[in-house]
Amino acid sequence: MPTVLLTGANRGLGLEFARQYAGDGWSVIATCRNPDAARELAAIEGDVRIQRLDVTDWKAVEAFADGLGAETLDLLICNAGVGDWGEPDPQRWLHSFAVNCIAPTWLARILVDRVERAGGKIVALTSKMGSIADNTSGGSIVYRSSKAALNAAWRSLAIDWKGRVPVAVLHPGWVQTDMGGPNALITPEESVAGLRQVIEALGPDRSGAFLDYRGETIPW
Repeated sequence: MPTVLLTGANRGLGLEFARQYAGDGWSVIATCRNPDAARELAAIEGDVRIQRLDVTDWKAVEAFADGLGAETLDLLICNAGVGDWGEPDPQRWLHSFAVNCIAPTWLARILVDRVERAGGKIVALTSKMGSIADNTSGGSIVYRSSKAALNAAWRSLAIDWKGRVPVAVLHPGWVQTDMGGPNALITPEESVAGLRQVIEALGPDRSGAFLDYRGETIPW
């Protein structure tokens, strides 16, 4: 039975990833900050282990990894993220960088050996709004810059880990979640189904890519 570790699994895309992978017989390690409130996650049938994890508590992240013992991971999905589309505020800006860039990169570095031993893959959920080439409207400086930083960091991870583990950053589309809002173009089910196909097809030849949920390349 393959194992996937998810961050931010209590809602939105993380919750849908947990549903779909558990439904296909995967062992799911589903992390979130408050497991006691994750009722929808707890209701998923299958092998779902809900574990507490604040991805910006660096010592807790290390302790969490130690708690996995010798377990290997076939897939790591760094999904947890925060949206901030307001005027830049230094404290919120730092928080966005911590959640959207530093946390997934730190977690990936801590867990890469486990993924490598399983012959697995590592992906992070990013956004097309992190593309500098695609930015023609301006605005959303906090969110855009945090995701652009994530993209840059993971491009380096892919180069550093060439031959070890395929790595990619994935844009889920504009999705009907709390972050995307009710007017978004696609459902979480559609987005995650597409993302899973992209992840399944991800190999060494596309490691370091910036891809959307249909597998199309997004310019940096």
